[in-house]
Amino acid sequence: MASIIETAASITFQQVIMMIIGGILMYLGIKKNYEPTLLVPMGLVAILVNFPMTGVLTQTINGQKTEGVLDILFNAGITTELFPLLIFIGIGAMIDFGPLLSNPFMLLFGAAAQFGIFFVVIVALFFGFNIQEAASIGVIGAADGPTSIFVSSQLAPNLLGPIAIAAYSYMALVPIIQPAAIKLVTTKKERRIRMTYKAESVSKKTRILFPIIITLIAGIVAPVSLPLVGFLMFGNLLRECGVLDRLSNTAQNELVNIVSILLGLTISVKLTATEFLNVQTLMIIAFGLVAFIMDSIGGVLFAKLLNLFRKEKVNPMIGAAGISAFPMSSRVIQQMAQAEDKQNFVLMYAVGANVSGQIGSVIAGGLLLGFFS
Repeated sequence: MASIIETAASITFQQVIMMIIGGILMYLGIKKNYEPTLLVPMGLVAILVNFPMTGVLTQTINGQKTEGVLDILFNAGITTELFPLLIFIGIGAMIDFGPLLSNPFMLLFGAAAQFGIFFVVIVALFFGFNIQEAASIGVIGAADGPTSIFVSSQLAPNLLGPIAIAAYSYMALVPIIQPAAIKLVTTKKERRIRMTYKAESVSKKTRILFPIIITLIAGIVAPVSLPLVGFLMFGNLLRECGVLDRLSNTAQNELVNIVSILLGLTISVKLTATEFLNVQTLMIIAFGLVAFIMDSIGGVLFAKLLNLFRKEKVNPMIGAAGISAFPMSSRVIQQMAQAEDKQNFVLMYAVGANVSGQIGSVIAGGLLLGFFS
């Protein structure tokens, strides 16, 4: 009984708040189905790491240092950047680049929709963050959890907890945030623009060569991005080569599931009360939201700029699909188009822009690493 009272008395008010936040994360994952693969383990571990003297984190007891199991996993998978890279193999195996290869023009939107990343890097600098921290915060705007973790683990490991939560939360909130951002800069008439889709078959040779060529280009343009791009494209090559279906299925299922569990457990090591509960965390979450909104707006405004010079107009909403949140963003764009005009089908164009956003976000993350690491 004495030990129970001692443990209860040692829990601080701040730690109780973090446990409540952990409960909220699990609620959002289970009840609202917001990225449950990550938010559920993150929520539970947020509770675990805020209990004192449990052994899940490295601590010194009676002068003897005891290494915690979560710290061991963190050092093995996050410090080495292994877990985010393994996730990219699975993501690459899941992605069909066919819609993009049918309309290579969509690559432009994958580049334009990274505007918010660099915009927030500048804003964060003005608010007192150093350049490495500002770059890590900006990457939240890509709505790409693994890229955010990969970049922040190298540039600003002290901010990994709030950056990971912000990145995955905004990924889950795409259906809520993007429509508001898009309507802010488009008219009803623009959202009703129809785009005729001409289905063009993509040869197997093209599908196989595409990941190889992208890897070569990334190695020349942004060498530091090569781990991200290379693992993403390796996963896609497993999918498209036609002789490694067993490995492709493993990457899409078992590999992603196992690594997602480990990723959710390890990044939550940074969700202790001392590291998370501060004004800086609120600023990171706010700036991440600004980056995400400006990414969407940047893509839309780029599409509107192109329409000034094009005879066949582009539905500006397609530009917003250039973020990395695949396939959620493309679905949102199609739903918005049909809400304005039930006969408006822009899904395949949106998917093309969306998969190009996967490439754009990892290259943007690599450029930031190259500039500021």
